[in-house]
Amino acid sequence: MIEVYSWATPNGHKVHIMLEECGLPYRVIPVDIGSGAQFDPAFLAISPNNKIPAIVDPEGPDGKPLSLFESGAILLYLAGKTGKYLPAGTAAKYEVLEWLMFQMGSVGPMLGQAHHFRIYAPEKIEYAIERYSNEAHRLYNVINKRLGLSPYIGGKAYSIADIAVFPWLRSWKNQGVEMSEFPHLKGWFDEIASRPAVQRGVQVLAAARKPMMDETARENLFGATQYKRH
Repeated sequence: MIEVYSWATPNGHKVHIMLEECGLPYRVIPVDIGSGAQFDPAFLAISPNNKIPAIVDPEGPDGKPLSLFESGAILLYLAGKTGKYLPAGTAAKYEVLEWLMFQMGSVGPMLGQAHHFRIYAPEKIEYAIERYSNEAHRLYNVINKRLGLSPYIGGKAYSIADIAVFPWLRSWKNQGVEMSEFPHLKGWFDEIASRPAVQRGVQVLAAARKPMMDETARENLFGATQYKRH
């Protein structure tokens, strides 16, 4: 059974959804990033960047245990392990991979900054809010145009590219975006949100996440604790 060290965040939900879609048995080990659990030495041993999610597969390659951090790497591993949600053909596979990298390099980091400066920053910096809100709109437009040409983000079939992008767009209001401005994206979003495995995946640890951020959580997530040597 795969062990999943995670929390209810977009990157955590990417892996929860993939595991549900693949039908793999897994056990969730909560890592409460607000309380600082990501700095525990046992967690750092498998996720040295102190970020969730991470997994341990006791039945990894050649039957040997394998640990992995970084959600994109985990999606690729699970796709390889199960033969699901990543095409076998070379051209189709790289089409999915380029959009997976788009999520990892642009969607996650930029929308994360939009969340930070619009919602979590202790002071409202108008330049930063405008910068990342505009970037959020730009990225939504890129995805909308893509979905006007292709039924799914990675191509003709549902794939790890869709699984990677979807959780990040669930908080579109917090990113200063109006979903109705992007009709192709909205149709895709509603379809993905209706999938039973997706619905199960986004509920993993959702009840444990605190709706409000206190000063301890702010320090653990954004303060000097991040920069200490652990």
